[in-house]
Amino acid sequence: MPKEKYDPSDTRRMYTIMSIEEANSGKKSNWDALEITGNVRSLSSTLWSLTHLTALHLCDNALSRIPPDIAKLHNLVFLDLSSNKIRCLPAELGNMVSLRELLLNNNQLRILPFELGKLFQLQTLGLKGNPLTQEIMSLYQEPDGTRRLLNYFLDNLAGAIKYIPTEQPPSRNWIVLEEPDRTRPTAHLTVMCYNVLCDKYATRQLYGYCPSWALKWSYRKKAIMQEILSCNADIISLQEVETEQYYNYFLLELNKQGYDGFFSPKSRARTMSESDRKHVDGCAIFYKTEKFSVVQKHTVEFNQLAMANSEGSEAMLNRVMTKDNIGVAVLLELKELIEVSSGKSLHGMEKQLLLVANAHIHWDPEYSDVKLVQTMMFLSEVKNIIDKASLSLKLSSMSGETSGIPLVLCADLNSLPDSGVVEYLSTGGVDCTHKDFKELRYNDSLTNFNCSGKNSTSNGLITHGFKLKSAYENGLMPYTNYTFDFKGVIDYIFYSKPQLNVLGVLGPLETDWLLENNISGCPHPHIPSDHFSLFAQLELVLPYPPSLNGVHLPGRR
Repeated sequence: MPKEKYDPSDTRRMYTIMSIEEANSGKKSNWDALEITGNVRSLSSTLWSLTHLTALHLCDNALSRIPPDIAKLHNLVFLDLSSNKIRCLPAELGNMVSLRELLLNNNQLRILPFELGKLFQLQTLGLKGNPLTQEIMSLYQEPDGTRRLLNYFLDNLAGAIKYIPTEQPPSRNWIVLEEPDRTRPTAHLTVMCYNVLCDKYATRQLYGYCPSWALKWSYRKKAIMQEILSCNADIISLQEVETEQYYNYFLLELNKQGYDGFFSPKSRARTMSESDRKHVDGCAIFYKTEKFSVVQKHTVEFNQLAMANSEGSEAMLNRVMTKDNIGVAVLLELKELIEVSSGKSLHGMEKQLLLVANAHIHWDPEYSDVKLVQTMMFLSEVKNIIDKASLSLKLSSMSGETSGIPLVLCADLNSLPDSGVVEYLSTGGVDCTHKDFKELRYNDSLTNFNCSGKNSTSNGLITHGFKLKSAYENGLMPYTNYTFDFKGVIDYIFYSKPQLNVLGVLGPLETDWLLENNISGCPHPHIPSDHFSLFAQLELVLPYPPSLNGVHLPGRR
């Protein structure tokens, strides 16, 4: 998210003192700046309790040291320590990541702590009048010297234990949600959903708190693959996979582990040269070939659907069609050997299919309407895929009726749990007048994505027939996206009931570890993406074959 511009403090500061009459009348004091001056040699510890302060002026005193407790003033935006006798600074100063202006002029500083590199929002750093080393002053005096110096500090902070813990993050705990169904045949499968943060988005402008060496793809890709392989999921859904990296890295590495995959880049790739196309990101689905065989592969391009279904809606043409997000879907068949909770194996079950869908919805918070329309488009296309597959493959249930193909939907929805997108997916429908549409005129075009048919729209509701449930309900993950500016849940694994149940999920990374190590955002040298992966174990409940009586199982028909 874009950061607001910081306007440096006015040096011509003016203060007003509340009159006795104002105090007696109940007027409240509201101050966020403090100035202490007058040859002060030491500071009272009570100062560090004033955590509401945004500006602290300690210039023109006789301070020789600054206590580490200054970092408790975490809201400080402006700190002036000029014209003192300070010889060294505490490393904890680097934890004051809200600072925009830090003035250290006219002190006795010979060295600076490398932890200052963590002050990624700092715009002004005053160092004049200090006996600093030539190396530091040379960097500082270059064009954009403040940023160059801070980047140098951050990139050389690898040995600072307080920033980069010597140990890896603690293992995420497994959360058991439901016991397996032991009364009927089932297949168990594990699913991973992970936005890997593609290389072109991993910039110092967006992630200034991360050292440049830890942002490099050559460094991050190994940790990303380690994260993927550690889960050993049967199905892996990835977002923000760069085209070149899909073919030259992800597919090659995962082939070695028994996976095959399907990938599509964003729609812009079709208009680009071959050299530019390889840097376009998209969505990928991988599946274990020992457990599944692929039946169909599909790409859903939202801008093409917007163009074909605009129905004269300017909002559809001007807002939705201009976004080139995509989704992918893979129809999989479970292979002969089917796991049963009882420990037995069934070799004669009817063909059992599973549709795995993966999407990356538009990111901008100002486009909540586009997010909702894209999600509706995706569900509508998923329904078409399932309907056509059921018809062409002549799938039937034991009673002879058309059987539903269970759905696993993975996505970076860029939408919070209280959004219209999640409401639509979870409840089965949303009204055309939902606030997320921003009162834009979509009504006629939206009916094309009603899964019950265009003419069945009643009371302005756009519905879908999938009974979807989130694997991570009830706040099991406090956030799936963790940056300095934003921390929240925007990634999801949905599954269709009643064919599928969730048995357990991988829990969150311990918040205490993030706080204790002052990790204000990801990526981080130990966390290669700004997203955390989701991982769930699902149970597919299978119908009984007609002669499943413990003695005989028929062959495939």
